[in-house]
Amino acid sequence: MLSYDVVVVGGGPAGIASALAAADEGCRVALLEKYGCLGGGITSGYVRPFLGLVNNPNIGGEIRGRIAALEDFMSPVEAAKVALAEMLHERGVDVRLQTEPAEVMRDGANITRIAAVSKGGRYEFCANAYIDATGDGDLAAMAGARCEYGREGDRLVQPTSIMFTIEGIDPSIDWCICHEEDWHTLPDGREFLDICHKACESGELPPSINIVRLYATGRVGERMVNATQANHVNPLEPTEIFAAEVELRRQVRIVVEFLRRNIPGFEHIRVNGSATTLGARESRRIIGDYILTDNDLIIGARFDDAIVHRANFCIDIHNPDGAGQAERNGRPYLCQDYDIPYRSLTPLGFDNLLCAGRNISGDHRAHASYRVMNICMAMGHAAGLAAADISRHRRSSRDVDIRAIQKKLGIVKPDVD
Repeated sequence: MLSYDVVVVGGGPAGIASALAAADEGCRVALLEKYGCLGGGITSGYVRPFLGLVNNPNIGGEIRGRIAALEDFMSPVEAAKVALAEMLHERGVDVRLQTEPAEVMRDGANITRIAAVSKGGRYEFCANAYIDATGDGDLAAMAGARCEYGREGDRLVQPTSIMFTIEGIDPSIDWCICHEEDWHTLPDGREFLDICHKACESGELPPSINIVRLYATGRVGERMVNATQANHVNPLEPTEIFAAEVELRRQVRIVVEFLRRNIPGFEHIRVNGSATTLGARESRRIIGDYILTDNDLIIGARFDDAIVHRANFCIDIHNPDGAGQAERNGRPYLCQDYDIPYRSLTPLGFDNLLCAGRNISGDHRAHASYRVMNICMAMGHAAGLAAADISRHRRSSRDVDIRAIQKKLGIVKPDVD
């Protein structure tokens, strides 16, 4: 039996922030990650840039800074692999790569231990507090937590994608395409997005792709591409994951050929890297003490127990049943700056389990905003502080000193409406 104060499952943005925050509080922390490197969406998912705004200071700033400091020497993805490992090592976190939970043992409302498997066999981890930062709510679901899945009605989730980078763009080209309303006129008078839309209608691009987003990477002649899209995929079902992988890898080539044929300056591009796993935007959402709603985001709700203050990102619902955005004729709804309450991190029926990241308690539309990396890291920081409080005082997650946590997060007096 391996004993810790806090065990974090999931080594993506939320889980790393959780582990760092708990370690900074003096906790003995274990972090279990199923892949062979840390970073989740940052590395294995190849996601760039960091999206979402958060008003209160959090450990995400340190994470971004440590990655950026290495980008003169290597690509952002490779820099993240190095920086994140160094940060956790410096804090003394016991990181277990290629390790994932297989069984959860409970005593009433408390998780007593979890069994995890790796190449070395089966190990049991015991802690005072546990954090599910898997993105998919794996630990919470395994423990028997209530979860929701997909949107109301058809229960479809947002599509999966594979991000990739291209090189060989004419170095004089300095424009990017970051979202559905990012129009750019080419030298011949054509609009880039119009070209994409017409290619989707004609069949030159698949019916799920009507926009090719091109993000800057910091390197001349290179862009990160967010375009591939596989609909009607359950990212929790292994056979569907592989089918989506085959389709998305096929789409990578289609998108590259489309750009070569249609966009001046892209005639000689080639793929120089891609995600090692398909990117799942949405799967399980745990049901917690408070379900954050789309209306909370639209009105800019304030909460007395806020642990993320004045967050903001649009309600970015990639169409689960077609191309582009799911709503408002392809233009995502904008939010007011909103808070995320601590109660959305506490699953019903558990006293020593917290969730952080896109698997927190919220509805389908709210999730489409808070699922991005900067907001997930802020949630992870708060979860790490709360887990440390649970462990230190041997108390329920609902009895933590929320004011002390807010003070550490720079949320001294949340402005409750």
